[in-house]
Amino acid sequence: MTRTAPQRTTTGWIPLAVLATAQFLVVLSTSIVNVALPRIRAGLDLSDTGQAWTVNAYVLVFGALLLPGGRAGDVYGLRRVFMLGIGLFALSTLGAALAPTAIVLIACRAAQGIGAALLAPTALALVLTLYPDRERRGTALGVWGAVSGAGGAAGVLLSGLLTSLYGWRAVFVVMAPLALAVLVATRLLVGADRPRGGSLDAPSAVTVTAGLVALTYGLSGGLSGPWPLAVIGLALLGLFAVLQRRTADPLLPARMSVVAVPNVLMSLLGAVWLGLFYFLPLYQQRTLGYTPLEAGLTQLPLALVITLSSWVTGRVSGRHVLPVGLLVLAAGLAWLSRTPADGTFPVDLLGPTLLIGLGLGVAFVRLTAMSSTGVPAADSGLAGGLVNATRQIGGAIGLSFLTLLPSSGAAFLACSAVTLLISALSTRKA
Repeated sequence: MTRTAPQRTTTGWIPLAVLATAQFLVVLSTSIVNVALPRIRAGLDLSDTGQAWTVNAYVLVFGALLLPGGRAGDVYGLRRVFMLGIGLFALSTLGAALAPTAIVLIACRAAQGIGAALLAPTALALVLTLYPDRERRGTALGVWGAVSGAGGAAGVLLSGLLTSLYGWRAVFVVMAPLALAVLVATRLLVGADRPRGGSLDAPSAVTVTAGLVALTYGLSGGLSGPWPLAVIGLALLGLFAVLQRRTADPLLPARMSVVAVPNVLMSLLGAVWLGLFYFLPLYQQRTLGYTPLEAGLTQLPLALVITLSSWVTGRVSGRHVLPVGLLVLAAGLAWLSRTPADGTFPVDLLGPTLLIGLGLGVAFVRLTAMSSTGVPAADSGLAGGLVNATRQIGGAIGLSFLTLLPSSGAAFLACSAVTLLISALSTRKA
């Protein structure tokens, strides 16, 4: 069986800018819709179910297809699958902007999720291939973490601004030309790689995708949700494990166990990450009375510190950087949990969010780097899909339990406890 030939390395940073823009769009499309949901509901006469599926159709499809999406890059070529993904993402984003009905919008959001699941892991794999030496890879991953962190806060801010000025369709219109520009730039600036050949292991891909969708959707409503689906999801994932042992070319080969611990840690960090960006805007708007635009503006310091912290972390080394960063993150979350109902931004929010931003940047970059350490070049796409999938699925499952807690403060405190657990486990790993 042919293995993926290492791609020609690069001496410039323009390809990184192109691929990082794609990652920014993936993160942006997760958060930019949330603030616009009331306007979307009014414009398309959405039901409660339709409103929820405007978000879930993207998140569930994206998370569930990341693993086969990453493996497809290894089998058929990283750049080829990436370009297919960004092209589908661009077309479906334009379709969402023009959607005449709720059904069309939800279908376009699902198609966005498919495109994102193809482009996100292959983009990360291309970055790892283009910048193989330790110093340049560290810088590249620092940029990767920076744009990932900035995308979440930018979504809240842009959504409030665009929806207020131009209506809800503008949140999709703004992303479509950027995605098309990434497609053209990739064709011109990113060299092609040689696919390793082989097969995608379709039965395993279908089983793991269906299992992850059923599990995450079944847990999405907590104890009151459609929990029998979660049981079915677990059964399908058990079947997936059986299939992996019986196939000659498994979707998730045993050699990937070398990154099992970093991916478990990333799944826990995903719960903290999603919990923070879910409960912080709710606290700001429901308790403090902020408008959506004010909530977005007050998250700019958080986004800036995540960006700076990610960039710096990619350029430094040391075994204690990750545990210390996680302790800083835990301290910020614990501080945030004590914020009063009549709190003010300068006194009660600025300090903890700066600590949180510092810790999140460190944790994301370090765990992303660890998730590819020791992985053969032929499995780089799979490694990218796995670390994205564990963060996404871990975030969805974690959020389903965090929403059972009585208040935002309790959720922040629980996130702090989870972060301390990650720190302890990362210390043992190191």
